[in-house]
Parts: sequence; structure tokens; C-alpha cells
Amino acid sequence: MKRAVKSDLKSLILSELQEQLRNLGEPSYRAGQITDWLYKKRVDTIDEMTNLPQPLRKRLSETFSLGKIDAIRVLGARDTTMKFLFRLADGNLIESVLIPASPASRDYGSGRSDRRTICVSTQVGCAYGCKFCASGLEGFSRNLSANEIVDQLIAVERATGETIDNIVFMGMGEPLANLENVLQAIRIINAEWGLGIGARHITISTSGLAPQIRKLAEERLQIRLAVSLHGATDEVRNRIMPINRRYNIETLLSACDYYKARKKQRLSFEYILIADVNDSDDQARLLSRHAHRLSAKVNLIPYNSVSGLPWTRPSEKRQEKFLSILRGDGIPVTLRREKGHDIDAACGQLRLQTEREALAGG
Repeated sequence: MKRAVKSDLKSLILSELQEQLRNLGEPSYRAGQITDWLYKKRVDTIDEMTNLPQPLRKRLSETFSLGKIDAIRVLGARDTTMKFLFRLADGNLIESVLIPASPASRDYGSGRSDRRTICVSTQVGCAYGCKFCASGLEGFSRNLSANEIVDQLIAVERATGETIDNIVFMGMGEPLANLENVLQAIRIINAEWGLGIGARHITISTSGLAPQIRKLAEERLQIRLAVSLHGATDEVRNRIMPINRRYNIETLLSACDYYKARKKQRLSFEYILIADVNDSDDQARLLSRHAHRLSAKVNLIPYNSVSGLPWTRPSEKRQEKFLSILRGDGIPVTLRREKGHDIDAACGQLRLQTEREALAGG
């Protein structure tokens, strides 16, 4: 008989923990003590929660798990970007990237420098098959649970001794395809009893799942949304982003209209510049039109090459020309001078390299 999998304590929000304790015949204030141990003191075991009665600790250990993830590889770039490769309890590998707070982008329209940002994964692999991305090259395995998402932040803060103040769900996987677990993790990350990071410092990225964008618009959390557009026409997006065949640009933009009407935060378009694919003047002009429609900010990102994929980045002259068209139209735009190039910081690259090395080694 298959043994039931225990829920991890870090997958529960405070009200759910209070309910579980009531079911165990315990006072609800114990939930606050437990979350203090989890997110303030960062203990690794239930038995370390020493202000809980020993019989309760025993019952909690019988009912719940308390996992952690460990980094098996950490790479540091010259610009102090750090990439972490984590092994999960089932042996799967995921990545997180810590991006330093430095003026590594030319930000026209906002005047702000980068925060200390973590880019977290939401799935093992990815099912959406963007042609320029390493995350989906080995296919999709499974969604991450809420605690596995939260544990990435805790593990990186523990490893670096630094406090993270900005989170982007732009790592491995499509966050909106794992929306329930992502939102649960965000509630824990955002709560004062949790990690206490403000909703306006949390960004979810999507490759274009229009129905889930509409669903996200109904959530009360005032988080930010970044749409990975990467092409201003259906012809270009169809070539590099298979999701566009299901939800074309107009369907996607209509969902963004719906989102914008219900949220205060400005949308952003992520746009990876790929030489001779999406970097023409015509693409820039059409991208400008889409951004005007939604009052969106545009983040331009020169392509970070991936071993085994044919794409290259445009010349700096071409990047600047693309940028100048958007600036000339009054679009708030950032041309990011990439971070972590010397450690292959693009999503999924370290995992892919590690798994292929393991196979080669037998």
C-alpha cells in the first residue's frame, strides 16, 4: 500500500495552520508560534520548536513534514549574480538566481536601479517549449509545491546572509500553469507572519496563458504581472513561442486589458532581443503600439545564448536602434545589460548541464 504523503508545514497559511491545530485539540495561538519558528528563526525540524509541548511536537511530526532544499551547485558571476542549483526531495533539480542591486540596466522612464532580486522556479522543467529557452529542453516533470517555492528564498538567504527584497517568478517553468501553488507561496511570502515581502515587490511572469491572466486579475493581491512577449506579431511569436498558437497576440492583449482594468500596478512586457528574429524596426514599432495600448513598461533583454540552440544576440548597434524607437514613442523602457553571462544564468542552463554531465558519466 502506498504511504500517504504528508503536507509540509510551509505549504500552509496561518488560518489553515490554526484550523489544523484546532483539529488536534490545540489552541490556535500555537500557529503563531509555529510560523515564528518557520519564517523568523528558520528552524529545520519540528523538534527545534522548543516552546511547543513535546507531545504536540510529536503529533506535528506524525502529521506534517518539514522539508528543506539544499544547493548542490552554486556559481558566482563577476557581477556578483549567483546561480543556485537545488536538489529536491525526489531528486529533481531546479534553479534560482540571485541578482545583485546595482545599476546594470539603462532604465529610461523610471529612474530606479535594480533591487536585490531573486528569480525563482515554479516547475521542474517546462511544458511550453519556447524555442530559445533551456528550461523546456528536457521536458516537463511536475509542478513545485508551495513549500518548495518558499524554500528557494529561505535557502538563498541562508546561503548568502542577505535579505531578499524583490521576487520575480521568472525561473524554470510557467508560473500561471501552477497558479494555485504559486499564489499559496505568495501569500506566505507576503504575510507579516511569513517572509514579509510586499506584494508590489513580487512579479509573476507568463508566456501568455490568457485565461489564467484573467483569473489572476480577480485575486486581491496587488502583485505585478510581466508578460513575456518576445515578438510583436503572431508570425514571430508562432515561430519561437508555441503558446501563441493557442492564445494569439490579440487574445493575450485582451486578457491584459482585463487585468489592467482591475489592478493598479503597471504591466510590463519582457522582450528578449534575438538577432534576425524579433529585432527589426517593424517589430519595435508594433511593440510600441502594444505598450501604448496597455500603458506598459518594456524590458529589453539581449539574448543569453544557450548551448545547443541556434539563436544569437543582436549587435549593440541594433539593440540601441530598437531601444531608440521605443524611447522616441515615449515608452518607459529598460535595456538590460545582462547579468550572469559568465555563469550561464539563463533559466534552466545549469540544470541541463548538470543532468547531461551525470548521464555522460554513467
